[in-house]
Amino acid sequence: MMFHSRTSRLARTTRLGLGTMALVAVGALALTSCSSGAGGDTGSEYDPDEKVTLTFTWWGNDDRAARYEALIDAFNEEHPNITIEGSFTDFPSYWEKRQTEAAGNGLPDVWQFSDTYLRQYGQPGLLLDLGEYGDYVDTSTFDEALLGTGQLEGTQYSLPTGYSAWAMFQNDDLLGQVGVEPYAGGTSYEDYDEWMTSVTEASGGTVFGGTDYTQRIQNFELLLRQEGGNLFTDEGELGFDEDQLREFWESGAPVRDGVGIPQSKLEEITPTSGLGAKLTASEMTWSNFLGGYLAETGNANLSMVAPPTSDDGAKDLYRQAGLQMAVSASTKHPEAAAIFLDFAVNSPEAGEIFGTSLGFPASSSKLEGAKLEGPDKLVADYIESVSDRIGDAPPVPVVGYGSIEQTFWDLGKSLGLGAITVDDAVTQFFDEAEVILAG
Repeated sequence: MMFHSRTSRLARTTRLGLGTMALVAVGALALTSCSSGAGGDTGSEYDPDEKVTLTFTWWGNDDRAARYEALIDAFNEEHPNITIEGSFTDFPSYWEKRQTEAAGNGLPDVWQFSDTYLRQYGQPGLLLDLGEYGDYVDTSTFDEALLGTGQLEGTQYSLPTGYSAWAMFQNDDLLGQVGVEPYAGGTSYEDYDEWMTSVTEASGGTVFGGTDYTQRIQNFELLLRQEGGNLFTDEGELGFDEDQLREFWESGAPVRDGVGIPQSKLEEITPTSGLGAKLTASEMTWSNFLGGYLAETGNANLSMVAPPTSDDGAKDLYRQAGLQMAVSASTKHPEAAAIFLDFAVNSPEAGEIFGTSLGFPASSSKLEGAKLEGPDKLVADYIESVSDRIGDAPPVPVVGYGSIEQTFWDLGKSLGLGAITVDDAVTQFFDEAEVILAG
């Protein structure tokens, strides 16, 4: 899908104070030996009167598209000379297209990025070094930990739009209809399975307690972190063995056998999720998905609680700043692209438009514009509620993590359809992961 930005008649030629603020930030960071992401000057000059067209793309749903369109309109009020051609698609198709574009040196000028692809696109030089455009991108608004999520070997390739935490979403309206109390959150997996069973039985199978959570690699990651491990080692190897994966997938058998929504039903409603289609009462994903769920369900009464855990004292959750913004190294207009990226990650307008839908604002200036009311406050309150459970971030994602995640998900779906056994799924996963990591 594609749209072109509309230029406001109230346009201003420059973003007031942008260059000054960035230069002050660069000087301050240099004096305090902070991250090199604050950057320097490329030596080129930006002409605010030059007509420039930039391509910009992202993954997401219609709700996110409407917000980006509003962001582009706000940007054009300050930069009427920069035309933004925006497009979006679903997550799997998005990365397939980027791979094709990368092979042909045709990546978009600015694009929604993910830290899981940082090595894949940063190491071969496909991303612009934002540190060289410190006159246009202000990094002083990010704390060091969040700034580091877009760095690779000291180079700032991307900046986070916000951060999220893994969460359990519930549709309280559906639970009220079937007469089951909401899941309390943070209990054992066995307790959660029992709760899902009670929902499915109480509804007579018209509403299911949830989905097979063993399909998502993030749920496996949480379990590994509860046991003191991670998905990957610092050396870029798998942090688990076949027995651990086999046990995890086998634990989802009861959910696949009637407790959770059948995979065949999910295939019929894709890309809408079970929770979005109001067929399930719960689902686990990142906290910034609230806006999308509300749009899909028609603003149902949704709540968020902590996901299950095998250890009450585990520091298994973490601030996930995976949703980022990057500029392609091949762009013909790096200064204009950097200015648009700065607006997307730093401007109060972006905070007002997106709230927490791209994660809790990672930039202090973006946060200033966010009105944490209604759904946005719900996300903020949730993140605060699990603060004691948040631990250190995992190692930088390995090259090919996106493919590994997709393989995990596809095999989980095949398990749900009964098209493969757990043993065969485990063997196939490790065979494919070995190829991907060998790269």
